[in-house]
Amino acid sequence: MAAAAAAAAVGGPQPPQPELPAPGLALDKAATAAHLKAALSRPDNRAGAEELQALLERVLSAERPLAAAADSEEAAAASSGGGPGAAEEEALEWCKCLLAGGGGYDEFCAAVRAYDPAALCGLVWTANFVAYRCRTCGISPCMSLCAECFHQGDHTGHDFNMFRSQAGGACDCGDSNVMRESGFCKRHQIKSSSNIPCVPKDLLMMSEFVLPRFIFCLIQYLREGYSEPAADVPSEKDLNKVLQLLEPQISFLEDLTKMGGAMRSVLTQVLTNQQNYKDLTSGLGENSCAKKSHEKYLIALKSSGLTYPEDKLVYGIQEPSAGTSTLAVQGFAGATGTLGQLDSSDEEDQDGSQGLGKRKRVKLSGNTKDQSIMDVLKHKSFLEELLFWTIKYEFPQKMVTFLLNMLPDQEYKVAFTKTFVQHYAFIMKTLKKSHESDTMSNRIVHISVQLFSNEELARQVTEECQLLDIMVTVLLYMMESCLIKSELQDEENSLHVVVNCGEALLKNNTYWPLVSDFINILSHQSVAKRFLEDHGLLVTWMNFVSFFQGMNLNKRELNEHVEFESQTYYAAFAAELEACAQPMWGLLSHCKVRETQEYTRNVVRYCIEALQDWFDAINFVDEPAPNQVTFHLPLHRYYAMFLSKAVKCQELDLDSVLPDQEMLMKLMIHPLQIQASLAEIHSNMWVRNGLQIKGQAMTYVQSHFCNSMIDPDIYLLQVCASRLDPDYFISSVFERFKVVDLLTMASQHQNTVLDAEHERSMLEGALTFLVILLSLRLHLGMSDDEILRAEMVAQLCMNDRTHSSLLDLIPENPNPKSGIIPGSYSFESVLSAVADFKAPVFEPGGSMQQGMYTPKAEVWDQEFDPVMVILRTVYRRDVQSAMDRYTAFLKQSGKFPGNPWPPYKKRTPLHPSYKGLMRLLHCKTLHIVLFTLLYKILMDHQNLSEHVLCMVLYLIELGLENSADEESDEEALVCGPERCHDSWFPGSNLVSNMRHFINYVRVRVPETAPEVKRDSPASTSSDSLGSLQNSGTAQVFSLVAERRKKFQEIINRSSSEAHQVVRPRTSNKWSAPGSAPQLTTAILEIKESILSLLIKLHHKLSGKQNSYYPPWLDDIEILIQPEIPKYSHGDGITAVERILLKAALQSRMNKRIIEEICRKVTPPVPPKKITAAEKKTLDKEERRQKARERQQKLLAEFASRQKSFMETAMDVDSPENDIPMEITTAEPQVSEAVYDCVICGQSGPSSEDRPTGLVVLLQASSVLGQCRDNIEPKKLPITEEEQIYPWDTCAAVHDVRLSLLQRYFKDSSCLLAVSIGWEGGVYVQTCGHTLHIDCHKSYMESLRNDQVLQGFSVDKGEFTCPLCRQFANSVLPCYPGSNVENNLWQRPSNKSIQDLIKEVEELQGRPGAFPVSISSETNLSKEMESVMKDIKNTTQKKYRDYSKTPGSPDNDFLFMYSVARTNLELELIHRGGNLCSGGASTAGKRSCLNQLFLVLALHMRLYSIDSEYNPWRKLTQLVEEMNSQLGNEEQQPEVPILYHDVTSLLLVQILMMPQPLRKDHFTCIVKVLFTLLYTQALAALSVKCTEEDRSAWKRTGALKKNTCDAEKSYEVLLSFVISELAKGKLYHEEGTQECAMVSPIAWSPESMEKYLQDFCLPFLRITSLLQHHLFGEDLPSCQEEEEFSVLSSCLGLLPTFYQTEHPFISASCLDWPVPAFDIISQWCFEINSFTERHAEQGKALLIQESRWKLPHLLQLPENYNTIFQYYHRKTCSVCTKVPKDPAVCLVCGTFVCLKGLCCKQQSYCECVLHSQNCGAGTGIFLLINASVIIIIRGHRFCLWGSVYLDAHGEEDRDLRRGKPLYICKERYKVLEQQWISHTFDHINKRWGPHYNGL
Repeated sequence: MAAAAAAAAVGGPQPPQPELPAPGLALDKAATAAHLKAALSRPDNRAGAEELQALLERVLSAERPLAAAADSEEAAAASSGGGPGAAEEEALEWCKCLLAGGGGYDEFCAAVRAYDPAALCGLVWTANFVAYRCRTCGISPCMSLCAECFHQGDHTGHDFNMFRSQAGGACDCGDSNVMRESGFCKRHQIKSSSNIPCVPKDLLMMSEFVLPRFIFCLIQYLREGYSEPAADVPSEKDLNKVLQLLEPQISFLEDLTKMGGAMRSVLTQVLTNQQNYKDLTSGLGENSCAKKSHEKYLIALKSSGLTYPEDKLVYGIQEPSAGTSTLAVQGFAGATGTLGQLDSSDEEDQDGSQGLGKRKRVKLSGNTKDQSIMDVLKHKSFLEELLFWTIKYEFPQKMVTFLLNMLPDQEYKVAFTKTFVQHYAFIMKTLKKSHESDTMSNRIVHISVQLFSNEELARQVTEECQLLDIMVTVLLYMMESCLIKSELQDEENSLHVVVNCGEALLKNNTYWPLVSDFINILSHQSVAKRFLEDHGLLVTWMNFVSFFQGMNLNKRELNEHVEFESQTYYAAFAAELEACAQPMWGLLSHCKVRETQEYTRNVVRYCIEALQDWFDAINFVDEPAPNQVTFHLPLHRYYAMFLSKAVKCQELDLDSVLPDQEMLMKLMIHPLQIQASLAEIHSNMWVRNGLQIKGQAMTYVQSHFCNSMIDPDIYLLQVCASRLDPDYFISSVFERFKVVDLLTMASQHQNTVLDAEHERSMLEGALTFLVILLSLRLHLGMSDDEILRAEMVAQLCMNDRTHSSLLDLIPENPNPKSGIIPGSYSFESVLSAVADFKAPVFEPGGSMQQGMYTPKAEVWDQEFDPVMVILRTVYRRDVQSAMDRYTAFLKQSGKFPGNPWPPYKKRTPLHPSYKGLMRLLHCKTLHIVLFTLLYKILMDHQNLSEHVLCMVLYLIELGLENSADEESDEEALVCGPERCHDSWFPGSNLVSNMRHFINYVRVRVPETAPEVKRDSPASTSSDSLGSLQNSGTAQVFSLVAERRKKFQEIINRSSSEAHQVVRPRTSNKWSAPGSAPQLTTAILEIKESILSLLIKLHHKLSGKQNSYYPPWLDDIEILIQPEIPKYSHGDGITAVERILLKAALQSRMNKRIIEEICRKVTPPVPPKKITAAEKKTLDKEERRQKARERQQKLLAEFASRQKSFMETAMDVDSPENDIPMEITTAEPQVSEAVYDCVICGQSGPSSEDRPTGLVVLLQASSVLGQCRDNIEPKKLPITEEEQIYPWDTCAAVHDVRLSLLQRYFKDSSCLLAVSIGWEGGVYVQTCGHTLHIDCHKSYMESLRNDQVLQGFSVDKGEFTCPLCRQFANSVLPCYPGSNVENNLWQRPSNKSIQDLIKEVEELQGRPGAFPVSISSETNLSKEMESVMKDIKNTTQKKYRDYSKTPGSPDNDFLFMYSVARTNLELELIHRGGNLCSGGASTAGKRSCLNQLFLVLALHMRLYSIDSEYNPWRKLTQLVEEMNSQLGNEEQQPEVPILYHDVTSLLLVQILMMPQPLRKDHFTCIVKVLFTLLYTQALAALSVKCTEEDRSAWKRTGALKKNTCDAEKSYEVLLSFVISELAKGKLYHEEGTQECAMVSPIAWSPESMEKYLQDFCLPFLRITSLLQHHLFGEDLPSCQEEEEFSVLSSCLGLLPTFYQTEHPFISASCLDWPVPAFDIISQWCFEINSFTERHAEQGKALLIQESRWKLPHLLQLPENYNTIFQYYHRKTCSVCTKVPKDPAVCLVCGTFVCLKGLCCKQQSYCECVLHSQNCGAGTGIFLLINASVIIIIRGHRFCLWGSVYLDAHGEEDRDLRRGKPLYICKERYKVLEQQWISHTFDHINKRWGPHYNGL
């Protein structure tokens, strides 16, 4: 109770005892704080300090036992004070009070913030945050900005992108080490330290006293809470529990850091002060609690495999001297011991088999640093121990954020970085053990990237804390834990170890954070220089790289297919790329100038040493083990890349860094093995190893890997080839590719190592490899820009590419694409030089392409390089694709008509260091091979393709291009041992060898070969045989033997003790030639030279004798000034001609010999004797060929048929070539309509027993309901103010009207007065194909049994039309009826209108007077019923049931005629809202309205309307007594006829008539309804105008009332309507509020006429459409202003004799069935009786808004960013959270959570729910985070694509690239069009079920 006593002594208020919490605490806290602050402010503040310490001791430790108790329930129950939470809050309250020193905490925060010298932003964010990166402003590639700083800076025209943070990060704005100052935002541009006043001492004084205790308290918590996880059970649960308890404390610290610079510097002092730490944590005090806590800390250290260096014997010098870090421990005793006990916690889980790995470890412990790096940690400040616990708890997010929030403080930054480095090894160990390594990796990188991206800081830590040593050692140790014995080469005795790619460490990329840090620091020049200068480090690093050398070894399966395909190769490739190649590129980027030669020498030297060790370890002599390959040779690649750099940039002499010949021979073996294996894999020789081996072959050449894998390999082979003996190299190649046995003159041979079927492709592989080797110049002299251009051309030639895929496909080095490195801008300039941009196109069919780049014509003409294409293709088909495109270009441009060969291209000149490479072309071995192959091709030996010939000619041409300049015709004979190939060619120059004739060749052939029998040498006399032997018979030539000899020689030359050389153990596979007994030697007579073979080949290719004629004989100029283009198109014939010309140019002798050969008329090539067996195979081939041709022909025919069908059937948008459907055409000679069934193919009429039906798609639609009455388009809201309220839509207006009517009138009559279906109406569309309904049923059955996953649901009746594959879900039966009747019905009759009216009434009254009697159940009537059921089920119940009494028949009645209305209205919209265009539109031809009408009419007739209620009566008859209706007050009245919707009445009247309808009845109905419509128009007009207008009109009309034409004059009628309505209260009560409705416009006769016409037009349009469908009449086209008159005359409303001179008056169309004034007054009476009570509503109901504009989707802003910034952080109005996947409806602008469980209702997620409510099952949503649009249609959904494209015309789905996106208006139009025309189902192909989860 010392604290209480002390407080009392000073006279302060007595602090309450901890046992009894006192109520007046808050006041006391403030007072105590104020008092303590005063005490501390005195000059002698010791007493105050002690008192404060005591108080803190009590407040902060009072809570500690509680936290410990929180784990055990009983303790929690026993503890007083309301559980742990209360005590902790209490402590926080105290701290806040004390910090504020008695004032309010919030005021204190504000005061501190005022002193914030914030020059840095430093905002810390976690994963998934949206940030920006600007490459133009960044210095480090990791630079990032928060959205606020980005938008406030000026980045116009910069190379920036938006990205979603993977691991979290921090904003770099204001940090000039990481970004250029020009990019800072407005807030951080001011260097504000100068003008911020100094912080007053007393403001933060309390903080300096309170915070150390607070942080210590936090550390004690962490110590208490940590318990070592048990051996097997991970204890994340317990750790999380502790962390949750600590949440408030850490948040408190985090808030402190946000107070700005002043508070941060106090925190920095507290965290780094070593004295504070010592005093508080040593645990030496008498306080038992502190002791216990310290012990826990020591235990935690130990269990982590760390020693605490207090034990004197281990730790020589207590405090290291200031210069070194805590790591550079001087007298470390245990260092020399082995590291066996290294990491006790890891030891148990290593099983015995890995003992080998430990053996390796011993080797590493040679240098003393390692042990201390790995095992010693000494904490000397709060910061260090805090970081230790942060790691122990696996980087909790809150702690990480706190530590990072402090970084803007410079002093803290340095201290923290050093601490981080000090804990580096410990981080690695924790990471390896972690179960959540992914999360942890992200958190580690979140921290390290902030520290190591800063060059200044990285350099400082490298110098002071041996950062490089630590990193390399830690990486080495990490990989040590997963080493296995290498099985490469010598399985038993290999000493080499490699990483095991199956281990979690590699499979899960656990090493990634450490490697990425290493790559990050190597990007700083100062750090990389230190690395390259430090020999010890280089040795260690090469050691590390050698762990990956030869990993993931593949062994070829020869018998069984491998049962388990391992996928470890992903891990292997990723590991080599990230752990070896990336650091290599980092180092290489600093070796660019001559001054850095020394570095290269170092790397190359240690590389060669490591390689030498590796060859020794795997016991390698000269033969690689057969049937195994590894794609991973990082040591070779390091060596190759540094060599390349040395020659290219540092002017180093290549020979000075190359090893001896023997080493070169070894170096070449493994890369060559990979090239041969690639050919084997592509020849399907590895097929039993499964697909993964193909995957490896592809990855090896894929764009992200090729420059670190295949390119260095090829370069290394080029270097070896340029320095080794060419004969040796060439024979090695053919031996590796296993085609040695094939290279024989004999027509038959035996291949011991290859199956016959693989020979051809392996030979092609070998030749292709040689061509690549000799013509690739990537590292042999091309500049970086040339390389970039070549890469780009190769990619564009394969396929047109989008900008982003091109960026992705071009290897990163040597052309980095990130703009940080200067020179990256060449990408755009090269692109514009080689390619043209094709803007994105939109086909009406809906497939949307993106902006593409395509090669310019001159690129095809001069730069297309097949060699580069072959090197870069992942799929072999791409090579073919490039050749096809090239052929197409040549044909199109008229350069070459036939089938061209790959063009020959002159290469960039070789760098002088590599001149030796060309000796390959001038060695006898190659010439023998070329000669042999030419001969075999000429003789038609099996297995040789045109491809082989092409390569052979290519090599010959290369040889001629690169021959020694002067060729002496008499070549000096080479001295030296006699070799067998000397018997073939005298010299080694290709030019002279071409003309050398070879007369006889000795070959080894199987005894069965034809050659043996043919030339039995016995027939020649023995002496001639002897002479033969000597006169140039070329000897049997064995490549293998030659190569062996060569190898032996080289070895002997290089090693003086020849006897030490081990003869290579020849496996019996490579049996010495001739050992197989069945081979025999034969001598062939050849008598050819390469030249003569070429000339014969020309004849063979051209198919003509003597086709070759030397061109110089006609034009000698050719030889003097040869114009040989750099680039030549053509086929084999042109290639041969080119070669012969070049040969003639290079030597006079050749020219002469060519002429001689041509003079001898060449005898035809002797026909080969064909054995029976051969004949058989030939026949078989021929038969196959013929079958193939037949098949091609059939396919072509089928394709053309399909095409012509597609053209006619699928054309959605062009009316020209559409065939009219058979149904609507009426030809008098046919008695009945005939239909074709697309399933059984029969045609015939539709009958009652076997009805035919139309394939239809029924879908609910709310498009009509989206019409609005104003022209101003609705915009998508992008601010809070712009929300959309849908009260002005068509659907809303109709809803209001119906509910208003239902309030006052009889329900059943209301349901006849309007139409529904504006929302959720059923739209019926057809593709126009018909089928028998029974055929359809069996078709559905077969679909049901088909197990293939379809995009539609058969159970819901969905299918695709069997003919055109259009989506459908029902069949509409065709009504059997003759077509001729139509014509009869259309003849005009001369009956008067009165007669017709009577007839109509009678017909309506006759129930079901139908040719089909419903009572007899026929198939047809069943189908009619079922389709009606389908139509009903298409839409939801709420869109069908509007009556107050559920299930009333009136409901069905309303629904049925509304279906007709919906379809007519939609067709009108598809025609653009009016009928001016006229004509029979496409919709007309494919329309099913006629059939639909019949079905609806049939069903409507089942409900007969009671004749009393039939509106027809009211329209055409005068009722005797008007008062009868008013008598029955109690029931609601019927709807007055003037409130009826006339179009609905029309449909009711027509559907109530027996079908088919007569034309004159139709016209009669229309005429009668028009009188009603006109009266409605007049009434509405009268309500719209002012009282004065009304009285004026009333007068003018009354005057004319008695003229002859009064009934057709609108003035008269209007005045009458006004006078009639004035009798009621309609015009009264025009209070103030009504004035709003009154339009102030002055009505002129013209404007009134226009109003009346506009009022009537919608009705006329719908009626005309209906007439067009029912009677098949064409619609006339007209101007917009004459639409009314044209339609009314077309409908027969206008008398035919009507004169058109004077202006048209709508009233002239009237034809009153009964005297006008009587019927009008009758109608007005109904209104008056209603307005007696409800004048307001009466007026509202009269004014019908009939002028709807076309429906549109919401208008979108130009730039996507405006949408994204507003919506991606917007909270959902339902669940008030920020959705993970926000989406917005493009129809109404509603914001929804996609897939969000938060807004789910009855198992429907929000988007699906909204699509039902807003679009009756169709929803169009823009996904905010992905920029794409998804369509929901019923139970399916599809990704539609994006309407926002970047500057290159590309979509950016998921915003991966983050480039600015702009609206593409054309695409949006296409989307809107598909929505309005309901064609989503037909145009979009990829549909899937959404299971209500969207």
